Amino acid sequence: MANEYGTLAALKSRLGVESDDTSRDTLLNSALASASRSIDKTCGRRFWLDSSAVQRTLNPRGRIVREDDGDLFLVDDIGSITGLVVETGSGVSWTTVTDYETSPDNALADGRPITGLLRTLGTWGIATTRLRVTAQFGWPAVPDDITEAALIQATRLYKRKDSPEGIIGSAEWGVRNLSRRDPDVWALIEPYILPGFG
Repeated sequence: MANEYGTLAALKSRLGVESDDTSRDTLLNSALASASRSIDKTCGRRFWLDSSAVQRTLNPRGRIVREDDGDLFLVDDIGSITGLVVETGSGVSWTTVTDYETSPDNALADGRPITGLLRTLGTWGIATTRLRVTAQFGWPAVPDDITEAALIQATRLYKRKDSPEGIIGSAEWGVRNLSRRDPDVWALIEPYILPGFG
């Protein structure tokens, strides 16, 4: 498995499992992977960074914001400018664009992704023009809140095997239903949810 937002060692520590006990590793890894991918789906984005630049073609429909200082083309999260190439065109005809600024200002320095490309005092072309971006997509680093949410959710998923009907028992509280959504996980990931998701 890859691109989980927490480590197996950290999950074992939370559950009180000895680090050299590998008997539950398959279940724990599965819970961690499921928790991580669930966060991706809920937020509408992913927080791991591509290991190398990949190419994506983007349709401008619904992605261009007209601003006083130019057109802002909203892009998928870009976590590094290493290998960043921006082109406009369509089909087999593409032209490299260099007169743009990344947005928001200082995003990468602040540990956040680039989410837009601003064509200062210009436009991105006509409606049939596509934007082809080659970049390392994702976030510069996984935010601490996302790691914490993944570990909480993975712990919950791992323990779910003991409550197959969604009911858990406790000597202190008695029998109770598990809530559909963990409020702590939700509080941690809510600021990262893209509009229209969640």
